[in-house]
This record gives sequence, structure tokens and C-alpha cells, in this order.
Amino acid sequence: MDAIDRYITAHSSPQSDALAWIERQTNIRTNHARMLSGAVQGRFLTMLTRLINPSRALELGTFTGYSAVCIAYGLPAGGHLDTLEINDELEDLIAEGLGKAGVEEKVSLHIGDAKETLARLKNTCGTMYDMVYMDANKREYCAYYELVFDMVRPGGYILADNVLWDGKVCMNPMPHDKQTEGIAAFNDMVREDPRVESVILPVRDGLNIIRKLPNL
Repeated sequence: MDAIDRYITAHSSPQSDALAWIERQTNIRTNHARMLSGAVQGRFLTMLTRLINPSRALELGTFTGYSAVCIAYGLPAGGHLDTLEINDELEDLIAEGLGKAGVEEKVSLHIGDAKETLARLKNTCGTMYDMVYMDANKREYCAYYELVFDMVRPGGYILADNVLWDGKVCMNPMPHDKQTEGIAAFNDMVREDPRVESVILPVRDGLNIIRKLPNL
């Protein structure tokens, strides 16, 4: 963490005890703690959720539940989050964290492949979401975008994490690994989509804030 990051962290509201617990457990019980949303990004996600004020929210990629808790903190009374995670070995840890944060009644966890779960939700629930947060398999971002677009109400938001991918997307030449290519293709797709307006913010590893135009 450089000096600016330390300053930002020190001068932002601290994370809750429940989020601190999830952070510790992620470091202790998984091998991929780097995937965790940090305290500053988590606070930003809570504030964005409060600004958007979604009755229904959707998350692709729960991991250990840190960002799910941050979203749940920002939901209005009666709001609900569907969160999707492929790794069933994380289910107990996610449930523990949701319980410690006191948001378990606001969150439904769906274990399984995201594309299959999205198809099931679309076919069985017909739910329209006000906000979608994407933080799953970077190779599949374009596919996720196409699947969720019709599930987002006009005027709703899609938030896509990791869209700068450690700066790899702007390297010349750009690396040709599947994750970098997937993120770059997604960013191009969003930029060229006339159905949305978007802006990329350099928060942590890049957050693309995408608004579906209200006349659709």
C-alpha cells in the first residue's frame, strides 16, 4: 500500500467488525485473499448502493461475502440481494459472514455456475434488478453482460469490477491471456453499446459504472 492509499484508508470511514472478520477469515481460510474487496472499495460500494437505492440487486461472484455485505448494508428497507458463487466450499464462510453482519435476511446465496443460475433466475423469477455488481470470471464478462442486460430495469446500473486489470488492458502490446482479453473486450463492448452510458473510475482495480438508458 503506497502513501496515498494509506492516507485514503486512514481518512475514510472504517469497515465494520463483521467486514473485518470476513477479511481475517478470507486470509486464514482461502488461498486467494487478493480477490477480496478492500475497506475503501467496500465503503464506496455501500455508498453507491445507497445512491442507487435498489429494491433488487444482483451480484455475480460472492467469493467470501465481503462485497455482498457491503451491498446489503446499502439496501433500503425491504431491499434484497441475489448473490451468485460457483465455489460450494465457500458456502459456510459466506453464511457466517452474512450472519455476523446481520444481513442474512436481505441476501439469497445461489451456488453454481453463474450463467446457468442467471438463466434459471430469468426463467423462474422474471425479476428486474435495479443494480448488478459483476466480480466473477473475467473471461466471461461479455457473456454476463449480455445475460443480465435484459434483467436490468431501464435506468438501472451495472457495476463491473477489475476493469483495469492491473493496467494490463492499456499495455502496448496488451498481454494475450484470456482474463486480460476478456476484460478488454468487455470494456470495448460497453463503450460501443448505444443502450448505455458509462464511466470507468480508477477505484482499486477499476470500476466501470454503467447506466442502462431509461428509454429502453
